[in-house]
Amino acid sequence: MDRRPCRSTRIDVSPPPPSPFLSASCGARSLGHVLFPNADTWSSVCIECWSRKLMASETGVTLRGRRSSAKSMNEDSPRSSEGTDDVYVRSVSNGKIDAEYVINRKLQLKQKAEQMKTDLLKQFDFQFNHFVDNLIDESTSLDSVSPFLSSSVNKELTALAHRQARAPPEKGKHFISRRSLLDELFQVNHIRTIYHMFIALLILFIVSTLVMDFIDEGRLVLDFDLLVYAFGKFPIVISTWLCMFLSTLLIPYGLFLQWAFGYYASKHKVLRMVFFGALFLLFQIVGLWAAPVYTVIHFRLPPASRFIVILEQVRLMMKAHSFIRENFSRVMSNKEKNSDVQIPQFSHYLYFLFAPTLIYRDSYPRNPTIRWSYVATKFAQVLGCLFYAYYIFVRLCIPLFRNISKEPFSLKVLVLCIFNSILPGVLVLFLAFFAFLHCWLNAFAEMLQFADRMFYKDWWNSTSFANYYRTWNVVVHDWLYYYAYKDFLWLFTHRFRAAAMLSVFTVSAVVHEYVLAICFGFFYPVLFCLFMCFGMAFNFVLHDRRKGPVWNVVMWTSLFLGQGMLVCLYSQEWYAQQHCPLTNPSFLDLVKPRSWTCRLHT
Repeated sequence: MDRRPCRSTRIDVSPPPPSPFLSASCGARSLGHVLFPNADTWSSVCIECWSRKLMASETGVTLRGRRSSAKSMNEDSPRSSEGTDDVYVRSVSNGKIDAEYVINRKLQLKQKAEQMKTDLLKQFDFQFNHFVDNLIDESTSLDSVSPFLSSSVNKELTALAHRQARAPPEKGKHFISRRSLLDELFQVNHIRTIYHMFIALLILFIVSTLVMDFIDEGRLVLDFDLLVYAFGKFPIVISTWLCMFLSTLLIPYGLFLQWAFGYYASKHKVLRMVFFGALFLLFQIVGLWAAPVYTVIHFRLPPASRFIVILEQVRLMMKAHSFIRENFSRVMSNKEKNSDVQIPQFSHYLYFLFAPTLIYRDSYPRNPTIRWSYVATKFAQVLGCLFYAYYIFVRLCIPLFRNISKEPFSLKVLVLCIFNSILPGVLVLFLAFFAFLHCWLNAFAEMLQFADRMFYKDWWNSTSFANYYRTWNVVVHDWLYYYAYKDFLWLFTHRFRAAAMLSVFTVSAVVHEYVLAICFGFFYPVLFCLFMCFGMAFNFVLHDRRKGPVWNVVMWTSLFLGQGMLVCLYSQEWYAQQHCPLTNPSFLDLVKPRSWTCRLHT
């Protein structure tokens, strides 16, 4: 603060009015620090600016107080000298107190400014990352078109480019270093409180289960029989997975090497391509599809063990297809016959099989270090979600569906069953999303130093089912977009976009129903019908033009009802299969739902 001599008490030392130039200067310096976080000069100058402004204000107030005190002492001069001395001492003490107060206020202001700087940087970083992510997603989803001289010439060039070769890998998905959305949101206390609420609900489930078991059994029951049954015969699961993984690691890579090395020297390129393509397709059908399905059915694996085998089967099939598809385009786009064929390294393919993505690249953005505490936390959260699902089934599902097959069927029973199943269905949906898409994938990404953590987007803010399908599971959506939707458009030169979208829905619905049919041990196409009928209709009706909170409410209501229907109908069919087994079922008995006729046998 500038120290200038004060020659008279008549000098006006009151603080000047807030100058717009001073405020604009501070604002510009703050904005400069946000835009350039490495320039610490901006923040120091801005803090000094604000501090000097407050010091001027506080000093003016102090000096005005002293001047008014001196004036009152002059007016009260007839009073005794004792009173005068007392006023003088109080004035001096007040002066000391005011100086200390100004210093403390300056220190507090600096602390508040530093805290405000930190908060502004965090908020700007989050908003900027979100903006860049959306910009990259929108830009990569656009088809790259050459600059046109006229509309007719542009259409001909685009059609010719699509006929000649598929899009090279570099025009596909772009991987960048970014964190998962929930990791960002959990830094906000309000969002973290919602996470704490779910933990509190888990504690209540545990306490209620223990109390009910103690009342019924007279002791605490801690055997977790449902979990033990669901994950039974685990050694068979491990051995099956090892066989699938090793075959996926060796056979597709070996077939691609044999095809690529002799492709340019071969005189029958088409015949060679068909031969090796048929071998790869045979491996996909026999090695990765038929063998695991036979193992699951032959050894009668329980549901959770079946889910592990079948989901790993689907994942490895999708990864093998991505590896062949991306490298096939690379070899075909190489027009120089004498040049060396770019063969991916074996280590790259091995890394890809473990990486939390279904799109093959030779390299991905990597983090410099591994946070093992973060990995342990994510695996602990996965384990917690398993116990959460256990208590949901024990407290909310088993008591509801255990004896439902013995009750007479009516519309009232069905409607009550669906609405009573909404709560466990939604909780299971949240747990599946959090345990797999957030915790499991982030744990493996951290161990592999995989930097692109956008496994999902803000699907909970969707106002349309089209946006929900794109943001719920980004990992699977990217594979369907590039290898089902884009390749379909490549085959038909962008003429049948509706048919391409229908093919994507059909593939997704068939795979989902296949997984449930194998894992549950019966065919009941509830999910297929909901996916193909209501999901397809909602995709066109509730499209991206629907904005506003009302459509988000519509989306959540439909999602809740769908989860209630899935839990209710599949649970009824599961218990009907247990209560009404068939000795020699025909093909019609295997296709027809048992829950429709089980009450006739009881």
